[in-house]
Amino acid sequence: MKKYVLIFSLTIATLLISCNKFTTEDGIISDGISNPKPPKAIGPPRILFIGNSQIEYFVSAPTLFQELCNCNNKHINVQQLVTMGVSLDKVYYTNKTEANQIFSNRDKDGNYYDFVVLQEATPIALTDLEKYRSNLKLIVEKIHKNSPDVAIYVYQNMSPLPYTNPEYNDYYKELQKNAILAAAFIKNAGLLRIGDAVKDAYDGKSGYKYLSDNKDNLRYGKNILHFTNDGGFLQAVLLYSAIFDKTPIIPKKLILSTGTGDKDNMRKQEVNKVISNPKALEEIAFNNR
Repeated sequence: MKKYVLIFSLTIATLLISCNKFTTEDGIISDGISNPKPPKAIGPPRILFIGNSQIEYFVSAPTLFQELCNCNNKHINVQQLVTMGVSLDKVYYTNKTEANQIFSNRDKDGNYYDFVVLQEATPIALTDLEKYRSNLKLIVEKIHKNSPDVAIYVYQNMSPLPYTNPEYNDYYKELQKNAILAAAFIKNAGLLRIGDAVKDAYDGKSGYKYLSDNKDNLRYGKNILHFTNDGGFLQAVLLYSAIFDKTPIIPKKLILSTGTGDKDNMRKQEVNKVISNPKALEEIAFNNR
């Protein structure tokens, strides 16, 4: 497993902030924002992922989403701009040459991209709503140059704390609220409700059990929790369900992680042997679409 040095110093210690330091705005719920509507495409649509290691680390959301689309005869081009451990603005500036190139591409239907997933760094999404909004605005303005009607999914970050931490729910609620407030100012934007789906999985919805032999099947990490196979599967199925409003047919094999060690990697593996409860995760994903 290729590992990266996380430039953005995101540790549980730095995120242990008391709830009274959060900016609060009442009356905000995730059902208050509808899913965005994609533009009419001539030819296969395109989706662009922009974010950090929540998009790709032990498992890859773009890769799994592409595999689900292929299995379901959904012809879609998948691209990504992902830099480990940084905020959205730094993803752009780190990849500025490539980013400016793809934001200058043109398509005959008027929208080069049909879908975009924007994932902000957790510390900013949690504690700095103004920066959250400005970073989204920066990226969206670039994207709108060649994709004015693109459907934008703002990634609702999951709580960075272990589920057993008594402050897990406080962080979850704050991240949920801030994602809604950030997305509300963007044209044709909705939420990719990752945080909601992860919480439902931890809460045991649809009969899912996140622990096996006292091991968390959804996430792993010493300082930063990243998706393992169950979490990555949930994330990809959720995105598919949100875009197509249906649960995908799951192929027998998907590209999943062989483990969490330095010598592990991603390769084709049988879903029913690697994912602890695919049906439960599919249902949780669909219910959060």
